[in-house]
Amino acid sequence: MKTKTQFEPAWWLPHAHLQTLWQGLCRRDIKNLRVKRERFELPDGDFVDLDWVGKDSGPIVVILHGLEGSITSLYAQGMLNAIKQHGWRGVLMNFRGCSGEHNRLPRLYHAGETRDLAMVVQSLSQRNPGVPIATIGFSLGGNVLLKWLGETGNSSPLTAAIAISIPFELEKSVDRINQGFSRVYQWYLLNSLNKKMRVKFKTLREFDNKITGPLHGFVDANEYYSKSSCRQYLSLIRVPTLLLQAKDDPFMTDDLLPDPNELSGYVTLEIVENGGHVGFISGRFPWNPEYWLEKRAPEFLSEYL
Repeated sequence: MKTKTQFEPAWWLPHAHLQTLWQGLCRRDIKNLRVKRERFELPDGDFVDLDWVGKDSGPIVVILHGLEGSITSLYAQGMLNAIKQHGWRGVLMNFRGCSGEHNRLPRLYHAGETRDLAMVVQSLSQRNPGVPIATIGFSLGGNVLLKWLGETGNSSPLTAAIAISIPFELEKSVDRINQGFSRVYQWYLLNSLNKKMRVKFKTLREFDNKITGPLHGFVDANEYYSKSSCRQYLSLIRVPTLLLQAKDDPFMTDDLLPDPNELSGYVTLEIVENGGHVGFISGRFPWNPEYWLEKRAPEFLSEYL
């Protein structure tokens, strides 16, 4: 189902880029969120770090960050804090190499890598029998989540899911971020990626062509994008899933929004006109912003947790 949702962008953040940049540059209400770190060992000898908030029992909400995000990302901290306030347990899964410590193996993570998420959720299910588990994915993490939901279909262990600011088709999204002011985001992401690789690339497509693709078993960037994009999996999802997307997302093009006939009956796509990329900020005054995602996501999950 495709629908518009009740979101009023802050009048003082009228532009997509202002919505996108506000949290990283100006958010001050989330400071020193206390988390408990768990080192989760993977079958291939590598690891991911899990950062927990909340009680020791009750429903679990797994957070997946975006490209080069981590527990230091304020959008992730804000959502974890909202989850905690609702009495649930929140856990951020830092993708390989994103927790402040290099992972052990040459491989990293990418938009189509779903096995690490599958292993983590499987372990959480085994450790907490009968406890509902939901997942929220941001940007690249949203693509990972939706792809995995499509892969698992009726056998998914999740109770509900939310994906936010999703790059439905990776190739188009990567090309979009190489245009206009969006190059600023590309520069920021590449700077972080290049530090890990100690090699300088000028575009995300070049990085994916030389590093992401070959490192993870793809011939090149084109095959990586084709096989990893989540759009082709949307009709296969069998878990109640909410997609939150802004039409002015600077990582998106207009034709990236899926049509209703591409969505399974379990999927609801809510679209706002102005929200930027992982922005969705409202409120009357700049000194008292409202982070709408942290209201809408728990509202949806409350129906299932």
